Amino acid sequence: MTVYALAQLSMKNRDAYDRYQARFMDVFRRFRGRLLAADEHPCVLEGSWDLDKVVLMSFPDESTFREWHNSPAYQEIAKDRKEGADATVLLINGSS
Repeated sequence: MTVYALAQLSMKNRDAYDRYQARFMDVFRRFRGRLLAADEHPCVLEGSWDLDKVVLMSFPDESTFREWHNSPAYQEIAKDRKEGADATVLLINGSS
């Protein structure tokens, strides 16, 4: 079943985050994920949202997501993501 990863980010060190972002796609392409959206200016239709960026990705299944997320290549670049931004990441099961 398709899963979606939704990341909501609050920037704290833009240089570190930019290093992560520059290397992200090279690592991401090695896995079967799809980058669906990455937006630093989403339109808030209801409620409040005081963060800086939202990212939406899809993966064929949870095991593929975890293979990417736990891979040594991703964990290496994730150091810059963690230094650069606080994040809430949700893993969401798709509809069947």
